[in-house]
Amino acid sequence: MKSQNPILNAVLGPLREKLRESLTSVLPVSLLVLALSATPWVNLSHHELLVFLLAAGLLIVGISLFNLGADMAMTPMGQYIGEGLTSSKKMGLLLSVAFVMGLLITIAEPDLSVLATQVSAIMNGTVLIVTVGIGVGVMLLLGVVKILFHADLTSILIYSYMVLFCLAALLMDNSEAFPLLSMCFDSGGVTTGPITVPFIMALGVGIALTVGGRNASENSFGLIALCSVGPIAAVLILSMLSSGNLEYKVPDYSMDAILSGGLGHVFGRAMADVAKSLALIVVFFFILQFAVLKLPKTKILQIVVGIVNAFIGLVLFLAAVEMAFMPIGYKIGLELAQTSPLYLIVFAFIIGMVVVLAEPAVHVLNAQVNDITGGEVSRRQMMIALSVGVGVSIGLSVIRVYYGFSLLYYLIPGYVLSLGLSFLVPKLYTAIAFDSGGVASGPLTSSFILPLVIGACMSMQGESKVMELAFGVVAMVAMTPLITIQSLGFKSVLATRRRRNAAFRRILANAAEDPIIYFD
Repeated sequence: MKSQNPILNAVLGPLREKLRESLTSVLPVSLLVLALSATPWVNLSHHELLVFLLAAGLLIVGISLFNLGADMAMTPMGQYIGEGLTSSKKMGLLLSVAFVMGLLITIAEPDLSVLATQVSAIMNGTVLIVTVGIGVGVMLLLGVVKILFHADLTSILIYSYMVLFCLAALLMDNSEAFPLLSMCFDSGGVTTGPITVPFIMALGVGIALTVGGRNASENSFGLIALCSVGPIAAVLILSMLSSGNLEYKVPDYSMDAILSGGLGHVFGRAMADVAKSLALIVVFFFILQFAVLKLPKTKILQIVVGIVNAFIGLVLFLAAVEMAFMPIGYKIGLELAQTSPLYLIVFAFIIGMVVVLAEPAVHVLNAQVNDITGGEVSRRQMMIALSVGVGVSIGLSVIRVYYGFSLLYYLIPGYVLSLGLSFLVPKLYTAIAFDSGGVASGPLTSSFILPLVIGACMSMQGESKVMELAFGVVAMVAMTPLITIQSLGFKSVLATRRRRNAAFRRILANAAEDPIIYFD
């Protein structure tokens, strides 16, 4: 029976659809892990399997609630701020808010906290998070300027990546800090996660539609891409200034260690982290509401309900990945590498193809791309391109661990190819592709895939090589979608050219049969 409460109806109706989507997203990953546990290659205890199944259930509910909260709160907040501040014609206020919001949403990003925890042995987590936040704030400010003045995204990206690789070359001169290179590039991937993506994409849409002009929808893309570049540059500079003991110690990934304080401790830590993170964004939004936006109470109530959903969803999500997905990922990587590196490479490719389905921000991006392009780039096309790209990236990362070569052997040709493709495909595909690269590398990548590759590196190369070889997988996940999605655009260009040539040949054939043209 349908409730008479409109807010309740607005929550329960979409929630059923979100639960269905989350089930189809998490189920493939869970079935792969369960199938692997039934083989002699990986030995998971009954306790570990039970906790994993519990965590998978929490993950389904958590992703559903978060996606609902993103639709009700994060996305509208971004769009209202973009529209309201742009309409006010106060350029200084808009740019200042862009920088501050970039900083705050980065501090709130859960997968950045996961990365900071895993590298805390060699770098202060708070310093790393604030540094990354400043990088995002600066590039979000630049992205807003790009939208306002309709600047060319490809030119900005080419210049930005030239700066990145120059900074990487400078870091290579520091033999002590050079192992941090892979972690620096990972920082760009983990920044654009479930909190950042809905807000930043909606902010771009709000500003672009208010500014108007030709190709306003296309102009709204690209903010995620730019916000992925800033953290890499900031952490490269931070790494060059680092000194002291930079020897990495692998944390204890065992499930017993993580659950030593009980489930209450895991949930309590997740609640504290999410509350602290969301509070910064909410407080700043309400300051803008009273000072500039002046939204009606109905919209504010919807945003409040959405924030509550997002809070509960993120708590469940983070607790689930910490209690089960992180230790299980590490154990699979460790034991499968001991059994057969070839089996590990195949498993890495397959798990990469399905793990992207469970990333909350991916569904937000796919929905917005489908809506803004009017179905020209469908959800199905996006998901296939992302799945293939992420699968290839993780498989290549395991190969790199096995042979022990630098991450730059992948990144330099990969970005040269992706930037080269940007001159051959419609600009819309380039903007979507570079945004997708940041979105694909979300919390599940940093809390399941990264521990898996760390476990593999521990088995194949030892602890001393983990920082140099295992880290970098998030950067790979962020890079390969740039190529696969632009390949969709290249395929579209070729198909259009073939249709045009076929039509021209038909015209010539008809003209040959009847070369005389009569005019009335």
